[in-house]
Amino acid sequence: MRLVLVLLVGAALVAASGRSTRAAGARPNIVVIMADDVGYSDIGCYGGEVKTPVLDRLARGGVRFSQFYNTARCCPTRAALLTGLYPHQAGIGHMMADRGYEGYRGDLNRRCLTLAEALKPAGYAAYAAGKWHVTPNVLPPAVADQHNWPLQRGFDRFYGTIHGGGSFYDPNSLVRDNTLISPYADPEYRPKRYYYTDAISDQASRFICEHAEQDRDKPFLMYVTYTAAHWPMHAPEESVRKYQGRYDAGYDALRRERYARMQKVGSIDSRWELSPTVGDWSGVKDRAWEARCMEVYEAMLDRMDQGIGKIVSTLKAAGQFDNTLVLYLQDNGGCAEITGRQQTGEFTVRPDKPPFPPMRPDELQRDMIPKQTRDGYPVIQGPGARPGAPDSFVAYGRG
Repeated sequence: MRLVLVLLVGAALVAASGRSTRAAGARPNIVVIMADDVGYSDIGCYGGEVKTPVLDRLARGGVRFSQFYNTARCCPTRAALLTGLYPHQAGIGHMMADRGYEGYRGDLNRRCLTLAEALKPAGYAAYAAGKWHVTPNVLPPAVADQHNWPLQRGFDRFYGTIHGGGSFYDPNSLVRDNTLISPYADPEYRPKRYYYTDAISDQASRFICEHAEQDRDKPFLMYVTYTAAHWPMHAPEESVRKYQGRYDAGYDALRRERYARMQKVGSIDSRWELSPTVGDWSGVKDRAWEARCMEVYEAMLDRMDQGIGKIVSTLKAAGQFDNTLVLYLQDNGGCAEITGRQQTGEFTVRPDKPPFPPMRPDELQRDMIPKQTRDGYPVIQGPGARPGAPDSFVAYGRG
């Protein structure tokens, strides 16, 4: 993480020191894009098989880091990135639980400044779209305490989730500015099909457009934090089909392919030997299910890359691309958690008819793992769930 933070701090210092002598348009805009639970070599320009042409293009025109550090965990990385401090100094040494020690309060403290707060004296506007996850205050009655929501920490506009995980089709803790909303009763955003990754991209693009119309003389910070490709494995079927059959050969074959590509693109030293495989593909009982998990995972990254493409196109249309520093990073490596891979609850497969009443459009989804979909079907975990669909909630697994 240190290298990206050096660039961000450098940009802020340039902007602040040059305020009196340089035109506002000369101060760089800063777009920080962070993915969630994505492995080091998963995107195309680092050797992955997923199609990420936008990120690959940005990498060719910029710098790829090969010695780059995050804190290997979701919340601490966000705390460090937002403040430029070690996460313990910001109060988030682990997750959102208060463990009784100053470094482990699970809530961003007031002894630190966020990037948005630090850039305000330099004349920057600040926007955020996506996952926040540096405060535990999400739903009533705690929602009355919004001291660490984005608008209270220097951002002018926010669209995203305060909590760290949830359905991509019906996210819990979804907020516009300071108001909890349902994605199905939002008068400002009505897509034909709601998918959180697309919504993050669309709202980030909207903020850029509105800034160009209303505050063009100001530079801006755009903090874009995708939940892709954090569990659950959710992606529209048309995106999943692009990777159908790609993982049928199993762990070892795919890892050898990846290893060769990583050497070719220079993201790994050719002297480094391939590490041992975690799982044994020959012993996997349901290979089609495991392969499907990875097909959906790749589709999630593919969809994120398309969204980044929309943000880049919006910057170009607004005449801001050449004056914008674009930074992409990941909050930790690939996910080692096995959330949702064991069957729980009454339903093991999708029933023929919905057993629950449908949810109202304005009803808030309160659970990270929803009990039901909007149309009344149970959300299923374990091998009986079909990864990708709204009524499933599974991780891709350690193998």
